[in-house]
Amino acid sequence: MPIQVKADLHTHSIYSDGKGSPEDVIINAVNKNLKVLSITDHNTFKGSLKALELINGRKALSNDLLLIVGNEVRTDDGDVLVLCMEYPGTDDLPKSIPELLDWADLNNCLAIPAHPYDIFRRGIGGKVRRYRWRAVETFNAGSLPISNWIATKTARELGIIGIANSDAHIPELVGVAYTLFELDELSVEGVFKALINGNVKPVGHYPSPKLLIKRLSWSIKRRLGRP
Repeated sequence: MPIQVKADLHTHSIYSDGKGSPEDVIINAVNKNLKVLSITDHNTFKGSLKALELINGRKALSNDLLLIVGNEVRTDDGDVLVLCMEYPGTDDLPKSIPELLDWADLNNCLAIPAHPYDIFRRGIGGKVRRYRWRAVETFNAGSLPISNWIATKTARELGIIGIANSDAHIPELVGVAYTLFELDELSVEGVFKALINGNVKPVGHYPSPKLLIKRLSWSIKRRLGRP
């Protein structure tokens, strides 16, 4: 019988520009009743690999949390999430979107545009329409409503699957937005099968004013070099 689980597939840790360690991200994911998580640090799988090591070594920490190995690649045209069935063995991924899409197909990974219409961050914008995507991030908890609305509208017009994520840069934001997955089994293969077949539902929520202030405070401190 199919099971329904919550997934946040776009989060950050200290391995790029996040405030929390992979352990902090895991703890907050468990506290939010997530069952599927990906740590997608910029241009590196290191956050995901550390989280996977922690989960495998400390089952009590993870409460059956499933980790999807991920990376947010800063391509020449903007940010693209890369989610893989297993670690591909390198952080050196193509920065050209056509090459990245080919690479993803060859390495059992999915490439998903992150916050594509966010004008304040590196969204790929109109490149959503230029290339063939399996899914697109239609709700990002750190983007303005108009950006998410355009992403949702575009995905519907193109018949592309939409997902929602927190894009948490502080651990407390993990799971504030999430995607409901309908799975045959809680496994990496099951997650990818559900995503490819569209057995998902984006659930978008924005941070509370208190969390929004904490997120902005972290962003300012990080940019000033005073974490």
